[in-house]
Amino acid sequence: MKIGVLALQGNYDMHATVLKSIGTKPKYIRYPEELDDVKGLVIPGGESTTMSKLMARIGMFEKIHDFARNYPVLGTCAGLIMMSKDVDGNLPTLGLLEIKTVRNGYGRQINSGTVQVDFKLKNTDHSIPASFIRAPMIKDYSNNVEVIAEYDKVPVIVKEGKHVAISFHPELDNVSVLHEYVFLGNDNS
Repeated sequence: MKIGVLALQGNYDMHATVLKSIGTKPKYIRYPEELDDVKGLVIPGGESTTMSKLMARIGMFEKIHDFARNYPVLGTCAGLIMMSKDVDGNLPTLGLLEIKTVRNGYGRQINSGTVQVDFKLKNTDHSIPASFIRAPMIKDYSNNVEVIAEYDKVPVIVKEGKHVAISFHPELDNVSVLHEYVFLGNDNS
């Protein structure tokens, strides 16, 4: 199965490595028409303002929005921001998840670090390292959004339909369980 990794800006190479490790074939997505060849998409971390401008310039917003009707999207850090319905600072987003996000909600670069996050997926307990780097914070969410994991009583992994967004960077710690869940084992309910 081919899974796309949005490769406009950010940490897309490490996501490709994780996707290979779970048996999928990553494909870098740099142009809207390249989405026609994949069955899922990762929107990586990076700089959300830059990512938004690049996506708008090439018409990627509309194509991803259409793509997401049929296929799962996984967003990490800036990817979560891009998937949000509402973001501080009036940044254009995809609106795939009914969440309100604050950029750098956990602090600036100097506040970055790694903590353990515990959660359950498909009746299996997980405890994974979670690297927060200028991470976005979910401030509000609708009843349609399922909270998969929290840190300090704030959602850090959320799901709506077939889409999952994460405040941190699982790829930095070579954590594959969330990629597996979204692209290989998610019931897509």
